[in-house]
Amino acid sequence: MTEQHEAPSGVSGRALQKDIPQATVARLATYLRVLAMLADDGVAIVSSEELAVAAGVNSAKLRKDLSFLGPNGVRGVGYDVAKLRTRIEDVLGLSQGHRVVLVGAGNLGRALVGYGGFRRRGFTVVGMFDSHPEVIGRSVAGLVVRDVADLAPAIEALKPTIAVITVPDDAAQDVCDLLVVSGLQSILSFAPCELTAPETVEVRRVDLAVELQMLSFETARNAPPLPEVAHAVSGRIAHRVPAHTAAGHPALKHSTSSHSATEPSSKGSVVTP
Repeated sequence: MTEQHEAPSGVSGRALQKDIPQATVARLATYLRVLAMLADDGVAIVSSEELAVAAGVNSAKLRKDLSFLGPNGVRGVGYDVAKLRTRIEDVLGLSQGHRVVLVGAGNLGRALVGYGGFRRRGFTVVGMFDSHPEVIGRSVAGLVVRDVADLAPAIEALKPTIAVITVPDDAAQDVCDLLVVSGLQSILSFAPCELTAPETVEVRRVDLAVELQMLSFETARNAPPLPEVAHAVSGRIAHRVPAHTAAGHPALKHSTSSHSATEPSSKGSVVTP
């Protein structure tokens, strides 16, 4: 029998959402991406170990995350890929899909609109807006860029559920205010500044510079020391090692002859610089 997550009699994804930690939500999105790839490859059943490895987590954490989706079936072959994918989509609120409007038709905005992965994951960009006269009226990935001055009536007609902001820093707050007034309650901003919005509005910020800085930190932390630094450190350590310690410590004692620690020999010994 497969490990499946069926909703407890009549319990919807909405009812389960309140109890799921934010960190688990982020991992559920990763599991969903992996399941989509497995489905594309024709995989029908996946074990918890296989899914965990593909998602970059341990199997115990994966099972705990998936336990928020409902009661587990009897352990056996594994998870039904299609059913588990549908369940996660339901809990993440993706079952009905989302209509998205994007404000800012610059390089980043155009790249996002042209990315086909959003539609495959249930996000359809239905409107694109900008304030620059040279951009308004252009076609981007099948969408005509509209004047941001018409944003409020357009939102009423398009009925989006999510808005994306890709405008310069100094215009981001004004755009956010306009979106809030127009009724948007979910906003994703690529502007580096913090945006102010009512508590009823969920604003998430993606700062690419911060992400690059985090990668820079990890690179610096994991990089091997420079040769000259390593040599200088090892030299200082060797200089501080007392002769009797060098002669007696098994990790430092290379010769069993009567040579002192400062007398080089053909067998090798610790030489104080």
